[in-house]
Amino acid sequence: MRQTSRIISTYSADTMGVCSALFELGGMTIMHDASGCNSTYTTHDEPRWFDMDSMVYISALTEMEAIMGDDEKLLGDIEEAASAHHPKFVAIAGTPIPTMTGFDFESVALLAESRTGLPCMGFSTTGMNTYIHGASMAFEGLARRFVEPPSVENREGAKLRANVIGLTPLDFSINGQDRAIVEWLEEIGFEVISTWGMNCTLEDISRASEADVNLVVSASGVAAAHVLYERFGTPYVTGLPIGTEQKQALADMLLSYAKQAENVDKTRGDNPALTQKNPHLNKNGTICVIGEAVMSLALANAIEFETGQDTEVLCATEPMWVRLREKDCLTPDEEDITEELARLHEQLKLAAVIADPLYKPIVPEDVRFISLPSEAFSGRLYRDSIPNLVRDFDTFVSNLDG
Repeated sequence: MRQTSRIISTYSADTMGVCSALFELGGMTIMHDASGCNSTYTTHDEPRWFDMDSMVYISALTEMEAIMGDDEKLLGDIEEAASAHHPKFVAIAGTPIPTMTGFDFESVALLAESRTGLPCMGFSTTGMNTYIHGASMAFEGLARRFVEPPSVENREGAKLRANVIGLTPLDFSINGQDRAIVEWLEEIGFEVISTWGMNCTLEDISRASEADVNLVVSASGVAAAHVLYERFGTPYVTGLPIGTEQKQALADMLLSYAKQAENVDKTRGDNPALTQKNPHLNKNGTICVIGEAVMSLALANAIEFETGQDTEVLCATEPMWVRLREKDCLTPDEEDITEELARLHEQLKLAAVIADPLYKPIVPEDVRFISLPSEAFSGRLYRDSIPNLVRDFDTFVSNLDG
């Protein structure tokens, strides 16, 4: 039966994606659900919880309130909490129960805004999609509500500027990958204005329109990047600086877009994984990478360049307009992944599978398994062994030789 997981885990839900994207920005995020679900988020999906303050609450929705549609209690609680804690904004995220009762998040957010005088956003998450969907909604909301038009200034001779969009610990943990991306951008000549999701303030995000280009590092950042393109004409590139060849290709693309080269189509959010190909690829066996679209594409492409080994990506989360390569597959369910692994094993000589350790039980027993933990899939279980691929890709790829 599809859309169920019989053996493997599931990815963090869209509700948690909203909380993760907004965690550091000084707002108040409310999960509209029964008590208990916020502890799941803080315990398993949020590594910053014990080191950083954030206003993440739950509405403690009761059965009677859900059935009778008593929105007044939620509005009253929001008004009281906002008066006591003075957040910069309010966000309300959904779960399965309000989804089933037809709760109108946008309307309630408008009512909350009129009562509190604060910017309020309603996100109709359902708890049935992955964190990518929820974080995408949150980042898009920030791009529409809080990014201000750029100030008029003379930029002649100034350093190029960039934003990084789509950074959350669910994809990058707290092992320094976010900082490594920023340092790499600075090395190739960019001043980084904002890093949406980690080590970033709402004030940083308000200045995002000053950037010459946006780097989207996960599928959750694409919608926001496209809003910034529509509002301010800022081009964007999708990818990660992993591996020597891919770093150079990504740098060239970012610099070309930032300088507004006339021969560049700046509306597509191009990814070097789709344009850079190794002409000497070894077709004797395939390495399969399972996970989020941007990270998996970047890793697969870097492996092809550095080792010459053929790869295929199984995208297990919503791609959110990130284009896959022709040979890659969208596999949202356990049964999809199991079937594709069996096909690869039978037809293409499956050499290895790179995935979170909780995928191992569905990988064919005679196929080599290489662990790449994901905070979004296995929570805190393997956090200490998550590699910093931006800095340590060479060490990671050396393990492919056994």
